[in-house]
Amino acid sequence: MSTTEMSSTEEILGRSDANDLDAILAVPNPYLEGTIHTVKDHADAIFTWDYEKGARPALNKLYEKAKNAQWNGETDLDWSIDVDQEELAKSAVTNSPINSQLDLSGTCFEKWNDDDWARLNVEMQNWTLSQFMHGEQGALLCTAKIVETVPWIDAKYYAATQVMDEARHVEVFAKYLDEKLSGHYPMNTHLGLLLDDIILDSRWDMTYLGMQIMVEGLALAAFGFIHMMTTEPLLKQMLRYVMSDEARHVAFGVLSLKEYYAELTDVELRERQEFAFEAAVRMRDRLLQQEVWERVGVPVKEAIQLTKMTPESEIFNQMLFSKIVPNCKKLGLLDASGGWLRQRFGEIGVIQFEDWVDTGEEYESFALGQDLQAG
Repeated sequence: MSTTEMSSTEEILGRSDANDLDAILAVPNPYLEGTIHTVKDHADAIFTWDYEKGARPALNKLYEKAKNAQWNGETDLDWSIDVDQEELAKSAVTNSPINSQLDLSGTCFEKWNDDDWARLNVEMQNWTLSQFMHGEQGALLCTAKIVETVPWIDAKYYAATQVMDEARHVEVFAKYLDEKLSGHYPMNTHLGLLLDDIILDSRWDMTYLGMQIMVEGLALAAFGFIHMMTTEPLLKQMLRYVMSDEARHVAFGVLSLKEYYAELTDVELRERQEFAFEAAVRMRDRLLQQEVWERVGVPVKEAIQLTKMTPESEIFNQMLFSKIVPNCKKLGLLDASGGWLRQRFGEIGVIQFEDWVDTGEEYESFALGQDLQAG
């Protein structure tokens, strides 16, 4: 294959049209049964005898910041706060863009009352926090893999701090779901398949790209959006702590891969572009929340098509890529191979974020500070 040839959308995604809703909904979910899911990890564990700390100053700076930014989910968060999930759901009903802006006559929502909409809000919150929890466990496994596979000591040091961060994130999301909300959801099909792909790949930089840039990049944007919108004080506090860690994690990916990708061939960069596109589409597909629609008993495809019609839904889904796109640009992935990834990001409606600040530059603005005291 020449350096100008690219894999087709069919070869990358298993469907010819990235936006084919029927094909998206037809993907089976292998994560519904049991409590253990095994993925083969064929990566090499790499020792290095070069122990020079600070050979990569940017990574060393990140490591020093991480050591001073550890927090305890049991004692730093106020778990005494009472969370009335049903009351919060009811208060959100009148502001719902679905039932306030759309004509629902003749649709599956036509006969819904405020209690139905409140139940939907409860299920959406349970689903959202569940996917955050599953994603954080994926990050826990991937970062442990980075410690094993990255050849630089400064990167191993920092990745070790992220393993602790991710364990803490899984812990607090699980506790919030168990003690404050009203139910778990299994891992979403598209999120799970992406995490499997990241773990299966033996190349250490693909673990960085899939987890640090793509999954963590979307999570950082999502946490920021929900932190801004929620009125629940414990969730707001928890997300603020988590965001302070996530910004460092994404910066870790940007700083590490920028150096490494500068040395890759066109063919190698093309493989990373295709992986980034596949990851972006899988994460977008998981946002359809098909498991929620199944649980509340409405036709899944109809519900998704209706909810996508609101401007708020479109803006929210696009904003979740506001960290990913500028970080991909900084890594040289947008314009390699004749701008292939730029074109694909245009097709899924997110290229407008390319000139936003990248996380390698902005991560310090997320550090814990006086804003925590202010709530």
